[in-house]
Amino acid sequence: MPFALRRNLRLIAIAATVAAGAAGCSRNSAPPSATAEVVRGEYVDVVEIRGQVRPVKSVIVAAPMQAGDLQILHIVKNGTLITKGEVAIEFDGSVLQRTILDRTAELKQALAELDQLKARLNIGVGGNRMALLTTGYDVERAKLDTVGPEDLVSRVDAQRAQLALADAQQRQRQAKLKDGADAVANSSGLVAQTKRIAKIQSDLARAELASKQLVVRAPASGMVNILNNPRNNAGLGNSTPYRPGDNTWAGAEIIELPDLSRVHVDARLDESDRGRLQPGQRGSVRIDAIADHDFQASVSEVSVLAKVDQSSWPATKNFVVKLAFLDPDPRLRPGMSAAARIVVGRLPDMLMVPTESVFIVDGRPAVYLFKGRGFVTVPVEIVRRGREQVALKAPLAPGDRVAVTRPSATGTGAAQ
Repeated sequence: MPFALRRNLRLIAIAATVAAGAAGCSRNSAPPSATAEVVRGEYVDVVEIRGQVRPVKSVIVAAPMQAGDLQILHIVKNGTLITKGEVAIEFDGSVLQRTILDRTAELKQALAELDQLKARLNIGVGGNRMALLTTGYDVERAKLDTVGPEDLVSRVDAQRAQLALADAQQRQRQAKLKDGADAVANSSGLVAQTKRIAKIQSDLARAELASKQLVVRAPASGMVNILNNPRNNAGLGNSTPYRPGDNTWAGAEIIELPDLSRVHVDARLDESDRGRLQPGQRGSVRIDAIADHDFQASVSEVSVLAKVDQSSWPATKNFVVKLAFLDPDPRLRPGMSAAARIVVGRLPDMLMVPTESVFIVDGRPAVYLFKGRGFVTVPVEIVRRGREQVALKAPLAPGDRVAVTRPSATGTGAAQ
């Protein structure tokens, strides 16, 4: 083999050995893939909430208040535009018509009974008056019989006349008592029958008024948003919108006509984040149906009291948060799902690592710093913890790599 060829082959072998050694060193010093970089910068503390786009103002179309249980015969389609005065809902009136017929017949019977009662009262009053006149006449005649010369009337006849007078006076008192008792009874009977008639007339008038309200027209123009029927609740708050054939209560809210010119985000806030939100704080809102734009919004209202959320099990208590859009868009529609990120604080010049990189080691927060060929446990002081990042104080430098999962084995000692 020529000398030049042997020299070239040896140089190639040496180069391959050096490259293999360098690759081996690189493999030993490269951090594992399950690490994250320590960065320095401004820590932005955010609260993430989810909710729905809701109108600031809306008009509610409800069932008649005086109609009792009703059944929907016809309802406009969800999402359609309706003008003021158009028919929005029609209810079944068969029950009300039957009620009207029953109350009408009952009223006629009650009026006839009242006439009969008055006729009986007139007869009774006439009889009592005749009894009073008769007993009065008997008393006067008995008095006359007791008056006369003592020598012409025997003692027995005088006593008999006194007894007759006393008897006539007793009958007169009984007639007066009967007349007074009958007057009270007659008055009570008339009052009771009159009240009964008034109640029947009131029920009839209410049923007739409700029958005229079975066709409900839109009180304003807008886009129809059919609300959920609580009677169709399938559990965990999964009720379905009203539809023809559904039964509903009197006064139930069935349709919402939102004002599309002004909408906001209505969201639920966990108890742990209630103290971090205040009116005026700003953030961004991502609408699921409008993915090409992040809307700017500010907190307009945070409820003082928590409300029980029945849509989950077990039920939780949440606070209601309302966000006002700073850049409204005509594409926004009530019912759209939204996710908001509200900025609640800023900390400049902070070391930051992912939240999952901080672990509890020996009762203290710590990170696993990749150093050399393994991990070293580094205790840290948490300044602010968020859902994605943690601002901390520690002997770390930007560019360091920390584990995002707990390593199976770590280096000895802690970084100083």
